[in-house]
Amino acid sequence: MATSSLAAPGQVSARRTTVFLKILMALSGALFVLYVLAHMYGNLKILGGTRGFDEYALHLRTLLTPLLPVGGVLWILRALLVVALVAHAWAAFTLWARANGARTTRYVAKQAARASIKSRMMRWGGVALLLFVVWHLLQFTILRFNVNPSVPAARIGDSAGALVIASFQVWWNVALYLLALVALGMHLYHGVYSAAQTLGWTNTGTARAAAKATGQVVAVVTAVGFAIPPLAILFGLVKGS
Repeated sequence: MATSSLAAPGQVSARRTTVFLKILMALSGALFVLYVLAHMYGNLKILGGTRGFDEYALHLRTLLTPLLPVGGVLWILRALLVVALVAHAWAAFTLWARANGARTTRYVAKQAARASIKSRMMRWGGVALLLFVVWHLLQFTILRFNVNPSVPAARIGDSAGALVIASFQVWWNVALYLLALVALGMHLYHGVYSAAQTLGWTNTGTARAAAKATGQVVAVVTAVGFAIPPLAILFGLVKGS
């Protein structure tokens, strides 16, 4: 009796769901790439001192006023980013769980054993980034707490620039930030290539090389751009206005 080559309905559904999750990861990841590049550019404003950075922060809060209330654009962007973050994390953890569950078969177990270190670092790097984002938001946006005991709260006041400078005068805070940037750079490099692959943009050798090069450029530019302000502050190159 001939064996049918058609996949079972459950297998087809699982494959379609996997494709959907990968596309969801790619699109939500693309939104984050655009955000981190814009955020990196904004962070560089601190190199001009607290006054320039505070003017930039005020400009962000007053975008599209009076059409929107003060801070309205920021809250819309934050809402979009939260939705994208939840979607990205859900898709990632679902695919991760499926990969772990598939190791019950001997053949797939052998494939999983040959999984690259880069792939595993991508997963755990994403977890580390998620934890860092929570810390970063608590420190600079939600609670706005000062980790520098040598700078009194009265000196910081409502100044976003003063808070940034005081925070990055603390070496361990800078070290934590730099470690997060290593994870971010690796995540961006592999994420950009994976997204291009998912969207069908790596069908030729030239396209694959271009996707890898793009991932490398985005990762290096972003990591270096984010690293400049805290290092400049730590070594005393940037001070108050």
